Amino acid sequence: MLDSADTALRMQRAALRESRPRRRRSGASQSGMTLLELIVACGILLVLSTVAIPLTRVVVISRKEHALRADLHEMRDAIDRYKDDADKNLIQVQAGTEGYPPDLQTLVDGVQLAGAKDEKVRYLRQIPTDPFTGNTDWGLRSTQDDADSTQWGGQDVFDVYSRAQGTALDGTKYSDW
Repeated sequence: MLDSADTALRMQRAALRESRPRRRRSGASQSGMTLLELIVACGILLVLSTVAIPLTRVVVISRKEHALRADLHEMRDAIDRYKDDADKNLIQVQAGTEGYPPDLQTLVDGVQLAGAKDEKVRYLRQIPTDPFTGNTDWGLRSTQDDADSTQWGGQDVFDVYSRAQGTALDGTKYSDW
């Protein structure tokens, strides 16, 4: 009987030991970071952020440049389609315009088809917004203007360009596109 009482006492002590929170030894390492580790981690984050911010700026500029090229292409394509339709006598144009639209708004509003009373052809849904200037005020050139002219003669719209004064990532000026 003494053996069973001794065994029961040992089992109770073992159960008590397991239920108590364990104490750490004074020489054991503690979890967490030291001040030095925190400083090193902050330094690494600082270096990574200083690299990421200029890269983000370049990506934003690159996207704006892509949008500018797409807008210029869209408007030039609309001008070319207007000119083609005028040359084929599908639309009525004013004398002396050489078949080019009088302004960009004409491409949006549409033009009466020749021979059709209520049918209009629209070449643009809207005048695109220049991503760099933030407005729809594009530079215009007519057939009478010089190729590098920055003043529109007002006769017709032969070409469009951006009025943004900046320089692109490839070194060209936005107004030269």
